[in-house]
Amino acid sequence: MPADRFKVDVEGRSLELSNLDKVLYPKAGFTKGEVIDYYTRIAPVLLPHLRDRALTRIRYPNGVDGGSFFEKNAPAATPEWVRTENLPAPGSSKGRETIDYVVADDLPTLVWLANLAALELHTPQWKVGEHPDMMVVDLDPGAPAALRQCCQVALLMRDRLAQDGIDSYPKTSGKKGMQLCCPIAGTQDADDVSAYAKRIAQELEKVQPKAIVSKMAKNLRPGKVFIDWSQNNAAKTTVAPYSLRAQDVPSASTPLTWDEVEAGAAGKRPSTKPYTATEVLKRVEKQGDLLAPLLDGGPELPLR
Repeated sequence: MPADRFKVDVEGRSLELSNLDKVLYPKAGFTKGEVIDYYTRIAPVLLPHLRDRALTRIRYPNGVDGGSFFEKNAPAATPEWVRTENLPAPGSSKGRETIDYVVADDLPTLVWLANLAALELHTPQWKVGEHPDMMVVDLDPGAPAALRQCCQVALLMRDRLAQDGIDSYPKTSGKKGMQLCCPIAGTQDADDVSAYAKRIAQELEKVQPKAIVSKMAKNLRPGKVFIDWSQNNAAKTTVAPYSLRAQDVPSASTPLTWDEVEAGAAGKRPSTKPYTATEVLKRVEKQGDLLAPLLDGGPELPLR
């Protein structure tokens, strides 16, 4: 076996890891070995949010500065023990009717993906064979608006959703924006969930037209926060909590407390900055999984 490859046992599964010293985040000197270490250590809180969900990966085999590709289909030489699900492929850019999706239910699968430089992990709002059990509201700032303005809009969204009995849980995207994740009943289809999110976005746009936009057109977005209700479309995915992102530093999509969002809205740091992998691990050690309530389900959305 080549010197840069070696076998490991992960929970009874045999894996061959390679090129652990390869730098995947050049500006930070963060290696593939460190990526694997991060995903191994974050797995106890990450895996429950991936379990039973078709996984889209963004792979960076030559690092974050070396190009990337989306991967939905299980790659060649996928180990036989990796769970795959053959599912319809709405919106497939390659014209496929179905795709053999990877489902990351366990640590060996997560380590295998990390070894493939699958830095970013994205999931739909539904579990395999079910209706959406989560509504996601993506808050995307148009410069010069930034994460601070996202926090301000998040507070408005939180209060409006609460009027309908909907709880919301904030997280950073790991890049410039953030998302609110809302547990729902899993009894309504994606079109209904998307329609509800759109209605609420339009309501808030009317209340704060100088700060909020609900339409996707880029020319409407400078200086405003775009409330992307369309994330709930059956063909779309959202970056998973705790997933790494392809930035200069190894930032991750990070759950926040509402106290932190309020501080961020007031312009206080560090609530308005992306958190690195190291910081996320420290936060989880101290706070646990702030998004654990997403796993317990929620109410039906009021459709009217």
